[in-house]
Amino acid sequence: MTERKPPGVSFETFVDRQIREAADRGDFDGLPGWGKPLASIDAPYDELWWVKQKLHREGFSPLPPSLALRKEAEDALEAARGARTERQVRAVLTEVNEKIRAALRMPPQGPPLHLTEFDVEAVVAEWRAALAQRIARDQRA
Repeated sequence: MTERKPPGVSFETFVDRQIREAADRGDFDGLPGWGKPLASIDAPYDELWWVKQKLHREGFSPLPPSLALRKEAEDALEAARGARTERQVRAVLTEVNEKIRAALRMPPQGPPLHLTEFDVEAVVAEWRAALAQRIARDQRA
């Protein structure tokens, strides 16, 4: 807890001193995002920026659950295709397959799901073929 401002000391001086002391102790070292530009520094001002950030942090989706799962399945397939290792491919697909399996047992609200579980072995085979093509292409270059 911070100390109280002593009487007779200006508020600005008091705050500046606390910031300087915290910096000297290293309280600001290693904070997330340190040394990186602010993501929205060049974006036009949005009065509801804080609402949008809160909804994003909470995982709120404006899509109905069935459409959100379809989108997640598409994203998972893209992530699996771009994965660096076979283990990552399997992990991504296994995770989304569990969600699809649960949704097929108890369909979510919204439009029909129209999803089936991914064939992990088929996607892994496709990933291996793409990897072999990249390796061959790199060896030719």
